[in-house]
Amino acid sequence: MTEKPAFQRVLVKLSGEALMGDLEFGTDARTVEAIAKQLKGVRDRGVEVSVVLGAGNIYRGLEHAAAGMDRATADYMGMLAIVLNALTLQDALEKQGVHTRVQSAITISEVAEPYIRRRAMRHLEKGRIVIFAAGTGNPFFTSDTAASLRALEMHAEIILMAKNGVEGVYTADPKHDPDAEFIPEITAREAIQRGLRIMDTTALSLCMDNHLPINVFNMNDENNIERIVSGERVGTLVRPE
Repeated sequence: MTEKPAFQRVLVKLSGEALMGDLEFGTDARTVEAIAKQLKGVRDRGVEVSVVLGAGNIYRGLEHAAAGMDRATADYMGMLAIVLNALTLQDALEKQGVHTRVQSAITISEVAEPYIRRRAMRHLEKGRIVIFAAGTGNPFFTSDTAASLRALEMHAEIILMAKNGVEGVYTADPKHDPDAEFIPEITAREAIQRGLRIMDTTALSLCMDNHLPINVFNMNDENNIERIVSGERVGTLVRPE
């Protein structure tokens, strides 16, 4: 592709489930490799890319252990699980020849840099992909909220929210409701009012209040990120207003 990208700086939000492939939980190496190739393709076009990960793929295997646990303790377990995913994705990206940095919101200095906003922005300017790990570093906040927060701090132009096998936003869960209708465009306020599970309410409110759009798309199509960055309409656009 030779045309100028529609965006110069984006943040990609990947759920932990996006790393699972066909597994019930855990990480599928081929799926992670495919994601790394997509991110590399966008980076190679001159787009500055950062990533926020979830931990559903690991935490799903810990649900019974976390049952009845103090919420803050369980959330810290989730943050550590995100760090594991971040290191996995970093390894896959570096095997593709992409310089990558993991910045963690909780201190794990042996394996990741601490989150420092200005250092993260400098990495992006140098063409490195930055993976933000451990959520916000605080319990009671989801990785969705971390994605909104980091995108705003990095001055990202849009959040690219990857879904596992779902084309975008629907009126209901299409996996359980055959009558669910696809929504090509919606405002963040409408999504909150209708209770659509795009992101949690805190994350959506942050985007709405700070005029940050969100593009929800299917990660299983390996061309989707490239198409969005080229300015094509893919999936659902969640407008601030």
